[in-house]
Amino acid sequence: MKAGTLLSAADTGMIRGERVLFRNVSLSLAPGQAIVLRGANGSGKTTLLRILAGLTRAETGTVDRPAPFHWIAHRDGLKPHETPRTHLTLWARAWGCPVDGIETILDRMGLARPADVPARHLSAGQRRRTALARLHLQVRPLWLLDEPFTALDKDGTALLTDMMTAHCAAGGGIVAAIHGETGFNFDMQVEI
Repeated sequence: MKAGTLLSAADTGMIRGERVLFRNVSLSLAPGQAIVLRGANGSGKTTLLRILAGLTRAETGTVDRPAPFHWIAHRDGLKPHETPRTHLTLWARAWGCPVDGIETILDRMGLARPADVPARHLSAGQRRRTALARLHLQVRPLWLLDEPFTALDKDGTALLTDMMTAHCAAGGGIVAAIHGETGFNFDMQVEI
């Protein structure tokens, strides 16, 4: 692995049942870079992200992930009774982060007004913003994002694009599975 590489995968493959999802996927992510995973529904983008995060074992190949990372799944991960404020507070405590910056994060993510509304009453976009707000709780160089733009409106899309741009400009790296166009300029595309 090259010095400073945040993540690398070599000859990674996965079989589901009797179907080959993907094979021989190799990638290397340096600080400041962003890679987009593209492919049809069911092609294995989420599975590859889970392999890169160490949540699923690949059938073949190797993954080296020396950098601390954030994993934001396609599902928002909020319990129906959790509010954006309690969700972030619980994650901050679990990670040993200070909770005094949560109000600033809520404001930055456009969640100040619904900060105390239970997730079951939030819009899909507000739930997505809450999940993405976890990226601000602790600095981690690597972001693994599964469909991060899902349910975001124009303002939410611009907010996330700005977050991703700033993260890469600060030397972080991103691997994201995305459908459609986002306005964010990825350095490399991997077809699955």
